[in-house]
Amino acid sequence: MTRYALAVDIGGTFTDIVLLSDDGRSFVDKTLTTHHDLLEGFFRGVDMVLGRAGIGPAAVDDVVVHATTVVTNALIERKGPPTALILTRGFRDVLYIRNEHRYDMYDPQIEFPEPLISRELTFTLAERTYADGGIGLAVDPAEVRVIAEELKAKGVKSVAVCLLNSYKNPTNEKAVGAALAEAAPELFVSLSSDIAPQMREYLRASTTAINAYTEPITRPYLEALTARLAARGFAQQPLIMLSSGGVVGAATAGRNPVRMIESGPAAGALVASYFSRRFGIPDLMSFDMGGTTAKACVILDHEPLVTGEFEVDRRYRFKPGSGMPITVPSIDMIEIGAGGGSIARVDSLGLLKTGPDSAGSDPGPVCYGRGGTEPCVTDADVVLGILDPDNFLGGDMKLDAAAARTALGRLGAKLGVSPEKAALGVFEVVCEQMAAATRAHATDRGVDYRGLPMLAFGGAGPVHACKVASLIDASMVIYPPLASVLSAFGTLVSPTRIDLVRSELARLEAIDWSRLGRTLDAMIAEGTAALAEAGLRPEEARFGFAADMRYVGQQSEVSVAFDADPRTIGDPARLRAAFEAEYEKVYALTLADMPVEVVSWRVIAQGRPPAREAKVAFPAEPARPKRTRPVHLAETPVDVPVYDRNALCPGQAIEGPVIVEERETTIFVLAGWRLELDDSGSLIARKRAA
Repeated sequence: MTRYALAVDIGGTFTDIVLLSDDGRSFVDKTLTTHHDLLEGFFRGVDMVLGRAGIGPAAVDDVVVHATTVVTNALIERKGPPTALILTRGFRDVLYIRNEHRYDMYDPQIEFPEPLISRELTFTLAERTYADGGIGLAVDPAEVRVIAEELKAKGVKSVAVCLLNSYKNPTNEKAVGAALAEAAPELFVSLSSDIAPQMREYLRASTTAINAYTEPITRPYLEALTARLAARGFAQQPLIMLSSGGVVGAATAGRNPVRMIESGPAAGALVASYFSRRFGIPDLMSFDMGGTTAKACVILDHEPLVTGEFEVDRRYRFKPGSGMPITVPSIDMIEIGAGGGSIARVDSLGLLKTGPDSAGSDPGPVCYGRGGTEPCVTDADVVLGILDPDNFLGGDMKLDAAAARTALGRLGAKLGVSPEKAALGVFEVVCEQMAAATRAHATDRGVDYRGLPMLAFGGAGPVHACKVASLIDASMVIYPPLASVLSAFGTLVSPTRIDLVRSELARLEAIDWSRLGRTLDAMIAEGTAALAEAGLRPEEARFGFAADMRYVGQQSEVSVAFDADPRTIGDPARLRAAFEAEYEKVYALTLADMPVEVVSWRVIAQGRPPAREAKVAFPAEPARPKRTRPVHLAETPVDVPVYDRNALCPGQAIEGPVIVEERETTIFVLAGWRLELDDSGSLIARKRAA
């Protein structure tokens, strides 16, 4: 019997759905995201693909995987419920003081995002855990009960608890959690020793506050999703994509919403890793452009980079330190407000700008005909002639080309140019923004981006990827099958996985191996339980080990992956050698006379990547252009041939400029590039030698 797997990726503009059978057939669709009720768009899209396949919910007997923006939306829109924070007495202003780092030393008007939890809802306790884990003053449950009554009186729904040094010894935090559960069982409670058991008080407090703020939204959302799937007859409980690049059960994800913030983008990075292996290309650049944002991620040796810290709600796009930090493992990528819905405008200096503000799905770009009035990137693509307004989503969603041209005309009037020139300016500016972000992301990580092949996907990615590739000196762009919904497909080829971290500061020569054994055993047990909830048998679980290490006296660490359990290595000299090899990659030097210390230990618990793939059927004869269309990329419009992707056959090569249309996206290849379909169904554009 045929088995079916279902994936749904909710983005800022579109919700993408992929239904994949075990014989390789795929059924895909896109629908506008319904921000007022995300599950409305979720099930609308699911019904569409089930209808295309001619099956009912009961036939989906493999997995149901979900990536969502629900956590990100809650943070950006600040729509969370009243949330409180409990700290050690004397540390009430930790979210306001931050880490005293100024991300721009010369800006007297420097801004930071307002803390999610106000000072009025921040409480302190007389308690103390010492830096070595010793308890200097135990928690008085009566004091917690007094706070609980005040929380109830103020309508608080969730509370974050972040006590000093609790990463070293969680006893006091556990006592607070127990007292709150008894005095106010209706509260959502996030303990920092559960959410982010790592050193650095501000990072831990920020992460725990974000988790507490979003849990009352995320957990009911996932519970409602699970219940509605069951009510509709789906046999499987949903799996949820995490920021670190793996899927877990909905219950684990609901308790840890802070791990879901980069849910959809992480799936895109994982699918780039998947294609990296399929093509035998160890290093490539992942480029994902949707309706709201564009994401770039470096894939090295077939794996995406992973970071232990990232930020949300940055006040300045490219400036680390200007947002709210989160210390949980996440795929390392750069994300900017450059998508099909990014709004174009003329700034106070008379310069053309695009984004980061987006029209999203409601009202959307002007051409959507849903009430939008500001010209967007998609409007520019229509006016240029790259997009066919009568063939958007296969004609199911027709675009208003006249309205788009009127909007670009208003923009052009401010610049003193025609609507077509204004549209070309928008196209070039947004591509340069994405190229600049990609350069910055790669260079900051010591990666030479020049010449790296690019994997292009997302609804708007194939439209702009060739231009972006030209700007970053890439000579190859790969347009995979299912390009428009590739992040959704990525959730189906991502393994069950959870990344765990614990701080245990110690010099290599002074590691307490007995204590380390207990720490790693606890992390392995936690990881095994999370994988089991996602349906993985304990004997199928695999574990990887890493550590954050640095030279003594340094502020920043380097993450070092080990090829075995560090307890089996058991040799400080071998651990140091592994550290210095990684350190030299990043900084091009080592400090032989400096002692080395471990800051945190990491355990990666995961299953094997699922063996799923989408197969493509090919016609017998090479395709001919179905028409030509004028594209305004120069003073004189150029008639560009337009092909149907489904009509191309392997080996067929086409010289650019060329447009290749599929139902969910459009591929635009510039002059000077040669496009060819390979046996996997991927279209590969190569830049011709000058």
